[in-house]
Amino acid sequence: MLTYEPGATVAHRLDARSKLAFQVGFAVAVFARPTPTRLAGLAVLAGVVLTAGRLSPLTVLRNYWFVVAILALGPLSAAVVLGSPWLAPDRALVPTVAVTRVLLVLFVSAAYVRTTPVRATRAAIQRHVPGRFGQALGVGVALTFRFLPVLRRDLLSVQDAIRARGGQRRSVVDRARRIAVVGLARALGRADHLSVALRARCFAWNPTPPAMAFGRGDYLVVTAAVALAVSPLVTA
Repeated sequence: MLTYEPGATVAHRLDARSKLAFQVGFAVAVFARPTPTRLAGLAVLAGVVLTAGRLSPLTVLRNYWFVVAILALGPLSAAVVLGSPWLAPDRALVPTVAVTRVLLVLFVSAAYVRTTPVRATRAAIQRHVPGRFGQALGVGVALTFRFLPVLRRDLLSVQDAIRARGGQRRSVVDRARRIAVVGLARALGRADHLSVALRARCFAWNPTPPAMAFGRGDYLVVTAAVALAVSPLVTA
């Protein structure tokens, strides 16, 4: 799973707010009018975003392989026919377009995660979503970004431990049960440790946010976000 990595790329230098706005505009453009020509153009744009963050599509697919595997089930199940001719590729066209839309958004989101500090994301949310709800949303997003990679590493370590002890000879159900039980126990333990750590550090709902300011590149990104958001309204 991708996490933030410090760097000096073009995407790293952008403000978190402009990158969030671009994600929203890109998602609107992808899902509003998913014609093949538009998807091809948006795929090129997603490639530019990945390049700006020095992130390759293969790296994203490798880190989110489980998401890709689940998405691939849609076109495959649609193409399979229970009876002659058993396979109808034309039926997989619509699900394939839907999967392509999700993957394009995933690429842009992955570039955001890799190039944006969690603290900056929390500050951007709390600055623009008022009240306690914005504070809770900012804290929830920040903890999710930090907590999920840790839980994933715990599950992988449990899987490696089972394999090292000859667990591959056990049934799939038994291995899944062991991973689920141990993984849940570790997740609860992590949550307890996190609660103690937050109290020990005098956790604040509204901490001093990091300095945030738009640069010349941010205005260009916001302009692109608005153009993408209104692009479905333009008639072909």
